[in-house]
Amino acid sequence: MSEASQPGTREDRPLVTVEFRDGYAELTLNDPDHRNVLTIEMTNALGDAVAAALAAEAGAIVLAAAPPVFCSGGNIDDLISPRASLREIYRGMLAIADAPVPTIAAVGGAAVGAGVNLPLACDVIIASRSAVFDPRFLDVGIHPGGGHLWRLANRVGAQGAAALSLCGDRLTGEEAVAAGLAWRCVPDDELRDTARRLARRAAGRQRDLVIRTKETLRASLPLTSAAEAIELELAAQEWSMKRPGFTEHLIALRDQMRAARAATTARARSS
Repeated sequence: MSEASQPGTREDRPLVTVEFRDGYAELTLNDPDHRNVLTIEMTNALGDAVAAALAAEAGAIVLAAAPPVFCSGGNIDDLISPRASLREIYRGMLAIADAPVPTIAAVGGAAVGAGVNLPLACDVIIASRSAVFDPRFLDVGIHPGGGHLWRLANRVGAQGAAALSLCGDRLTGEEAVAAGLAWRCVPDDELRDTARRLARRAAGRQRDLVIRTKETLRASLPLTSAAEAIELELAAQEWSMKRPGFTEHLIALRDQMRAARAATTARARSS
């Protein structure tokens, strides 16, 4: 690959597009000619896109990619002649992983090597039927990085992580759902709409409450007893009830429910 053709040096289109809709942001890896490869330019563009989404107070983030490949992983040329440190290459993935709002990956086509780290960094993975999850780090002679093994084992267990990382197994979209790697597998033409529906629902909720709930969810994962979980959630519940507008919100909700019940009763009597 020549310097002129390397991803990130192109000026005709951004490497990551950002679209704001219905309270959430949709980020799209946008270098399909180079299989959305994770160069330093791509990872920086992704980090900047996440920052822009959060600065605009997006209530959720969808991470998608221009087809046909979701992400082909790291650039071999950059491994041969590094232009950045490995830690710097993690920037985009870590920006997604550290986002305080819900993140949903819409994976269509292949996610290869470090490209698997991007959906693993998200809270929810939606896969299409064309999706393939293929870690393949060892095939190029490099150890998995970026917290790959930890995130993978948290999704599919130690045996699944061993099969994928050590034995070179790979998962289709449907297999990923069965293994716990993805939440749903949908037809390709429904992929983005499915991810958008989840993001829209998350963004329509009270942003501070969603952020605190995500914090609690993450904090609860290493706990080893129900008693610890109860205390963690008790503190968060008490915080939520002390927020300004909490009582007013409940009164409005109660009034809506009463009105809905009254309308249902009236329709039943009239029929």
